[in-house]
Amino acid sequence: MILVTGAVDAKPETFDELRAICIDHSARSRAEPGCLSHDVHVDCEAPLRLVFIERWADLGALKVHFARADAIGFVKAARKLAAGGTRMEILETAPAIL
Repeated sequence: MILVTGAVDAKPETFDELRAICIDHSARSRAEPGCLSHDVHVDCEAPLRLVFIERWADLGALKVHFARADAIGFVKAARKLAAGGTRMEILETAPAIL
């Protein structure tokens, strides 16, 4: 499984619009083949920060996601509304057996 975490900081005047496009992006992404979950949250300690947590079946599904025109458009729109750069980490994971 592939775990993706990311974050983007909004400007006070762009937060509502950025949150709306992030929610739309997550909803679209959940419908894609190989997407196990795709969620966006407001950071409780930094209320202008939106945090993504995504789980993908494999790297191939994630690469297809990144290549989609709507995903590319989302990234461009989010960068215009962001207060600064975005952060993302991609990890290959396996379930822990306790």
